[in-house]
Amino acid sequence: MVTTPEIVILPDGRMDRANAARYLGRAKGTLAAWAIQGKGPKYIKRGRVWYRKEDLDAWLAAGEVTSSAQAQALGVQ
Repeated sequence: MVTTPEIVILPDGRMDRANAARYLGRAKGTLAAWAIQGKGPKYIKRGRVWYRKEDLDAWLAAGEVTSSAQAQALGVQ
């Protein structure tokens, strides 16, 4: 049996860093580190950090490749 962790997405499409990390299959700390380094998906900082589902989907789509060589050339994370 495979269980999927619950991901909470607000009605306007926002999610906090913990939920965004679950959505991307990454650790919350990884998203925090990427934000410090200026890479990773776009986010909103208004007291808390928020990610829009559409921005996460766009970031994932931008990393689509058809070969390891293409991924290396693009520097895909």
